[in-house]
Amino acid sequence: MRCAGAARRGLLLLAGPEGREKSLEFALRHRGAADGRVTTALAPHAPYTVDDKDLTATARLAHEHALPVHLHAAENRDQTETSLARHGVTPIEVLERTGILGTDVLLAHGTGITESDLPVLERAGGRTAVATAPRGYLKFAWPDTTPVRALRDIGVPVGLATDGAASNNSLDVWESMALTSLIQKSSEGDPRWLTARQALHHATLQSARAVGLGDSVGSIAPGRRADIVLVDLTGPHTQPVHDLAATLVHSARSADVRTTIVDGRILMRDRELLTIDVPAVVRELEQRLPGLVDRSHGRRVQRYDT
Repeated sequence: MRCAGAARRGLLLLAGPEGREKSLEFALRHRGAADGRVTTALAPHAPYTVDDKDLTATARLAHEHALPVHLHAAENRDQTETSLARHGVTPIEVLERTGILGTDVLLAHGTGITESDLPVLERAGGRTAVATAPRGYLKFAWPDTTPVRALRDIGVPVGLATDGAASNNSLDVWESMALTSLIQKSSEGDPRWLTARQALHHATLQSARAVGLGDSVGSIAPGRRADIVLVDLTGPHTQPVHDLAATLVHSARSADVRTTIVDGRILMRDRELLTIDVPAVVRELEQRLPGLVDRSHGRRVQRYDT
């Protein structure tokens, strides 16, 4: 997952009804593309950038068109405290009163989820899940992380994510797996949590469930899509292999993946990408980069008032 593993067109407050309709059209047009490998969601940005009226309208559209919802909520402690000061409710409670928690929803980050939010999430009417992207929390020096243990206790799946390049320069989901395990141990003060096997579970089945694909991917079994990576564990940094799960989570790296198979199609074999002309992509990137990083206009795309 980047933020949700779905084709996504963000919606901010300034977009209004027209932006909401464009988001709906985008989601419906691309849903199920590439033989079902593309999933879409309605994506209002967050309770602090989209008002209650638009959140309620999004929940209604999600129900009408059987679409999931993806948004940021309780990203950090400051957002939760600001919401309480301004509105008397937490961001999670905003989602409940606007009907968002009655849809199938994937919440990004949730490091500001409070203990009082847990029963709200537990009684949610739809499938509720959270995506955690720990590298960004370290980069921004947030004092908290996603409460994975508490969420697991109430049956809320937690999938692994990277977030965007501004908060995670590596975009390495393998790294997210290792960091999630280590940071959870530190935040819980318990070296027995999160175990390597639990981390692998979050990287596979829990991530699949988080984006609503738990019945088709996330494990190797008859009837499941053939999404498989082959990992080379012959390097000195992975030897000796006393425990396979621990080796995969804490010793192996994303560069150790030799072959990637998606829905039965080999996309990378022996570290050679088979579907992308890498030199051509790099040349195109070099041409596009000056425009992408140009700040001479002096404007900001959006100012967040959390």
